[in-house]
Amino acid sequence: MKAETKATCPICRRRPVDETYRPFCSKRCADVDLQRWFTGGYVLPDSGGDVPTDDPDDD
Repeated sequence: MKAETKATCPICRRRPVDETYRPFCSKRCADVDLQRWFTGGYVLPDSGGDVPTDDPDDD
């Protein structure tokens, strides 16, 4: 038999998740997460590959 675990909010880590704002516990925590995306708080890792440029001087 599996033990039931309650998910916690990834922002405040204190409250259980509310189904309305899943995976967050409240609208406030959902808005904090969205603000972090908008301001560059979350950054996807660089693949390390060269980025092609359209600079004609790069010949």
